[in-house]
Amino acid sequence: MTWQMHGDPMMWVAGIRALYLQALHPRAVRGVMQNSDFRQDAWGRLLRTANFVGTISYGTTEAAERAGARVRKIHSMLTAVDPDTGERYGVDEPELLLWVHCAEIDSYLQVARRSGFRLTDEHADRYVAEQRVSARLVGLDPGAVPANQEEMAAYFEKVRPELACGPEARAVDDFLLHPPTHPLLVPAREVLWRRVAQLAYAALPPYAHELYGRPAAEPATVTRQLRATGTLLRCIPARLRWQLPPKHILRAMSRLGPGSRPAPYKLGR
Repeated sequence: MTWQMHGDPMMWVAGIRALYLQALHPRAVRGVMQNSDFRQDAWGRLLRTANFVGTISYGTTEAAERAGARVRKIHSMLTAVDPDTGERYGVDEPELLLWVHCAEIDSYLQVARRSGFRLTDEHADRYVAEQRVSARLVGLDPGAVPANQEEMAAYFEKVRPELACGPEARAVDDFLLHPPTHPLLVPAREVLWRRVAQLAYAALPPYAHELYGRPAAEPATVTRQLRATGTLLRCIPARLRWQLPPKHILRAMSRLGPGSRPAPYKLGR
């Protein structure tokens, strides 16, 4: 499931949705804000994240294990401070890693399904279960990670009281709408990137819109927008899309042969 889904162009929209959702956990987003230079290196951070996801999705087992070990080592050295209590805590606390994981996987799944990527409930459950491998790679106990849609929904219901839109989440929201770019590219940012960010925001669950305090269109309208965007992006030849860095899919096909090509129709087999 991961092999087929992660080759879809709507995963970029899903990734932005995940950032919006992840920012609503005060302890998690504080760890990012206090340890990251993402404002100065926005595109570099985006590509590094894409490289990690691509490696654990399409790389060799050895490459995936190395990537996971590197992430775990970095996280083990980072801490954050709660400004209200003065508490210092590690960014690799299991509950924080679990939130980041679930927000990401839920975003990939929701955006894929709503944009027209044909998934049965069995497919969706299998995808969530497969992602326990990625959870292990970042340091989580797979047995403590949701293994299907029902468990994922129960997890979000449980964690919702802890969510809030603090100053860090506001900063992420502003950053995603106005990422730094070259002055000559500002018009393109306003025309293209802003629309993508707004669509990703609209795809959030209603409670997230309430926390951010910014309205969004009705879910049915957002689903139509996601489907239209997905239809448009999927018209771009896959090999052309996969030429963009970090090219993990093309390298995987070169390693394993053309029969390994991600293709949604294979889900019916």
